[in-house]
Amino acid sequence: MVPTLGVEEEYLLLDPVTGHNVPVADEVYAALPEEVAGQSRREFRRSMVEMVTPVCRTLAEVRQSLFTLRVAAAKAAATAGARLVAVGATPIADPDRTVSDDPRFRRIVDHYGPVVAHPAVCGCHVHVGVPDRDVAIQVGNHLRVWLPVVQAIAVNSPLHAGADTGHASWRAMQLDRWPSLGPTPWFASTEDYDRTVRALVASGVMLDETMVLWHARPSARYPTVEVRVTDVCLTIDDAVLVAGLVRALVATAIDDIAAGRPAPRARGELVRAAHWNAAHTGLTGTLTDPRTGGSRPAFELVDELVATVRPALDRHGDLTPALQGLDALRERGTGADWQRRVHARTRDVAAMLADLGQRTIEG
Repeated sequence: MVPTLGVEEEYLLLDPVTGHNVPVADEVYAALPEEVAGQSRREFRRSMVEMVTPVCRTLAEVRQSLFTLRVAAAKAAATAGARLVAVGATPIADPDRTVSDDPRFRRIVDHYGPVVAHPAVCGCHVHVGVPDRDVAIQVGNHLRVWLPVVQAIAVNSPLHAGADTGHASWRAMQLDRWPSLGPTPWFASTEDYDRTVRALVASGVMLDETMVLWHARPSARYPTVEVRVTDVCLTIDDAVLVAGLVRALVATAIDDIAAGRPAPRARGELVRAAHWNAAHTGLTGTLTDPRTGGSRPAFELVDELVATVRPALDRHGDLTPALQGLDALRERGTGADWQRRVHARTRDVAAMLADLGQRTIEG
């Protein structure tokens, strides 16, 4: 059976003139057409909106849904005087860091204090259907060594305070401040997972069980594995590619679990190093292979990932769109590469953000 798919995307709301984040999310949600309003989710910051696809079975459905949601959200943002942009981190400034009026958000602010005060960041979360929670936790073990490669494919936040940070994903660097976010630990069993979460909540590292923010986790609401490692993708093409690869990775892990093949073991320090490397360089240089600790050309690891999940891609009907997406990625680069090229050409961050706004809604 082909696992189901769902994609959650977060977007920034930017002033069309200054490029600053603007806290007009309430106005944007109010302006959404009725047919998509139910697929919106209130986000932590009032300068962000989140849109969620319905449950999908094909990448064509994912593509059409993302296009519909992005265009609707962009039009609603325009009525509120803002530009909707799919970018992973605040590119210029976030002068009004107002948190949305929600009791849970207020508890997070009270508990974590200044950790919460960083500029807004936006991610892409992919949900893949799994048989049950036990399988979801085992799948997390199998994904650990491959998620840095997925992260590198989707890097899309090189700017901070209007300047290039030298990192392809500044979002990842900002999120390192959160104590319960990062690579998924290896768990021996569901009991081991639950025991660990209880201990982390008791310690205060996690405010509650909803603060499990690891890169892959069993969803608290759905029978899915939620992979939340990437920046929001600049283009719909890149988002579809990430969704297809993540589904294929989960399906391959389920096959391995059923066949009794163990998950690759890698030291936690090496997995974390691989994620840092992915966020720093994207696909422009080498990536760390957490299985060995060695450096390898980025696209060599991408090709190995595709070879590993190719049977699942083929089985799902996703092989051709995945290969086409990778060909496009090789030709034009990641979202971070695109931002840097446009910035270098225009020497104008505002012009670059206008370009990003257009690419956000191109289908």
